[in-house]
Amino acid sequence: MNILSAKWVITCDENFSIIKNGAIVFNEKIVDIDTIENIKNKYPNEEIQEADENSVLMPGLINSHVHLEFCANSTTLKYGNFLAWLNSVIKNRDTLIEKATQKLISTKLDRMRKTGTTTIGAISSYSFDLEPCVKSPLNTVFFCEVIGSKADMADTLFADFKSRLEGAKQYSSANFIPAVAIHSPYSVHPFLVRESLALAKAQDLAVSAHFLESPEEFEWLHKDEGLFVEFFKNFLNQSKAVTKPMEFLTHFSNVKKLSFTHCVEASNNDFEKIKSLGAVINHCPTSNRVLNNSKLDLSKLEEIDFSIGTDGLSSNNSLSMFDELRTALMIHTDENIIELSKKLLKAATLNGSRALGLNKGVLEKQKDADIISFNLPDNVEDEEDLAMQIILHTKSVNKTIIGGVVV
Repeated sequence: MNILSAKWVITCDENFSIIKNGAIVFNEKIVDIDTIENIKNKYPNEEIQEADENSVLMPGLINSHVHLEFCANSTTLKYGNFLAWLNSVIKNRDTLIEKATQKLISTKLDRMRKTGTTTIGAISSYSFDLEPCVKSPLNTVFFCEVIGSKADMADTLFADFKSRLEGAKQYSSANFIPAVAIHSPYSVHPFLVRESLALAKAQDLAVSAHFLESPEEFEWLHKDEGLFVEFFKNFLNQSKAVTKPMEFLTHFSNVKKLSFTHCVEASNNDFEKIKSLGAVINHCPTSNRVLNNSKLDLSKLEEIDFSIGTDGLSSNNSLSMFDELRTALMIHTDENIIELSKKLLKAATLNGSRALGLNKGVLEKQKDADIISFNLPDNVEDEEDLAMQIILHTKSVNKTIIGGVVV
């Protein structure tokens, strides 16, 4: 049994409870959490690691949506417009994938650990990132992604998807969990959506999908118009979208562990449907900004949980969750910065766990002991400001604990 103490213990529970001069007792699970004095009285024969000045303990950060297979990108891809970016991805895909060696992906995963991430939802199109994720100490929900809108290719694409999923399942463990990703309503034929989700439901796998990320997608899906018309004609010889947004969402009924990514062009009806499905929205603010898309309207999510994802380095300059939290803090200018900070830390922990269907993301008894510790640069006088100061000033962590083990 281990006991850590800190000046501040941020639980990231529903009420964003904070324990000043607190301590956590844990093995692979959290055994107890209380003030240092109470823990000393409860466990008089146990050694407590004394708190450093301005120290913080909180749940490990959960990056609920990240693409690793394009992590070789830095300045290659085109930003500022979604379709221009997509065309540049297609143009440079093979080169970037070739450069994204397993060594490079492992380096990126290690950097994520050092910046406070303990769990990722990895969206994998080809399974080239499988081995680095299996070998990493990070918890990984490994989403094998299905993509393809042409009916005559559906059987072949589904067979490939099932093969990749079966390959991932061979490595199933406590911290490597296979899952299913549906790329998006514009890029996946309804047959593939239906069959992939039937498989996910039968095996109780987590499911994620991109949904309404750009104005171009909105115009195409709702009206069969806009800049996607030429794209689909040139690449796939298609003149109409394979499904409509609400039709797409309806497929996801009875999926227990469900998340949708982006949703920046979602309508009120879409949000109502997402709420009825019990899904979490993965918010990727940097990606939305660099592709010149809308920002997620948090005011429409009063009854929908949202988590935080970095997306991939194909549309970001960092996989650090603290960097992503700072971006979110700065772009949502219509939100009170103090209250938004609390909401964001909860999104990056508790809600991320919900998005991925895990028993993590909060410092409570019987939750997985995934904990990070770090020091703030100076004293925080008002506890109310603590979440904001953490987001503003934390670049890396001193200690990362996953499943009760320092990694």
